Amino acid sequence: MTRVGLAAALLLASCSAPMTAPIAPHRPLTWADLTGRSRPSPDRTLSYGEDAMQKVDVWLPSGGARPYRTVLMVHGGCWQTGIADRRLMDWVADDLRRAGYAVWNIDYRGVDRAGGGYPGTFADAASAADLLRAEEPALGLDLRRIVAVGHSAGGHLALWLAGRTRLPANSPLRRAAPLPIAHVISLGGLPDLEATAASPDNGCGTEVIARLVGSGRGDPFADTSVPRLLPLGVAQDLVNGREDRIIPYRLATDYVARAEAAGDDVTLHTVPATGHVELVAPDTPAWAETKRLLARAFAR
Repeated sequence: MTRVGLAAALLLASCSAPMTAPIAPHRPLTWADLTGRSRPSPDRTLSYGEDAMQKVDVWLPSGGARPYRTVLMVHGGCWQTGIADRRLMDWVADDLRRAGYAVWNIDYRGVDRAGGGYPGTFADAASAADLLRAEEPALGLDLRRIVAVGHSAGGHLALWLAGRTRLPANSPLRRAAPLPIAHVISLGGLPDLEATAASPDNGCGTEVIARLVGSGRGDPFADTSVPRLLPLGVAQDLVNGREDRIIPYRLATDYVARAEAAGDDVTLHTVPATGHVELVAPDTPAWAETKRLLARAFAR
């Protein structure tokens, strides 16, 4: 067939073939898509300090046998209270409550709040987690196997909480008997603070890391950045959206490589056509994957 004949055949085929609608490009969820929904309420709110951010929201199943499987939840927001607080996790906390889990959703002072930064942000997360022990009997919580779920900056803090037994002996953040965490699920997390500080393309920026880890110390990352605490000795799942424009994908792959090299059980789960907000929206494939991993973590 000549080139002219081929062109004519293609033109004829295009005219006779049924028209198909073009595939619309994926539109990532925005924060307004999430926060514009009707907001559920926790069952109670507890305090572990005097500041308004030193709170824990408790979400309890309406039925089922006690003690309840307990999820320790940590919100993100670039470690800044002005960007987000624990309420950003209300919708997924409610979803887990409906699924039969108890959720311990912690808050903490961000670097933009008096007392936040180093050591305050870390000390707050630790105090909020450790309060679980005191409330276990009254709330019917099962602390034999705690799974921590953290989003974004909260992914860093969830992993850091699991690694507290590895803190340097001279760190003011070290405690004698930190709450043991059996498994961590990090959702679009930023575990490596040194890598984050060297990545101007991350959505939190680089300046916030200096405010978080403090200054005037010989090695400010020794007791703040998760890779410095490896191996954590707990199983870790990282769930990352392939279209996340806030957290560079390499920050996940690089951390997984370091954790694996240190001997940790760590797996990266990449969700296609998924940004940053989808990770904490209860009706998304990303959250369905997190719930699957959560059920598996409790079954181990």
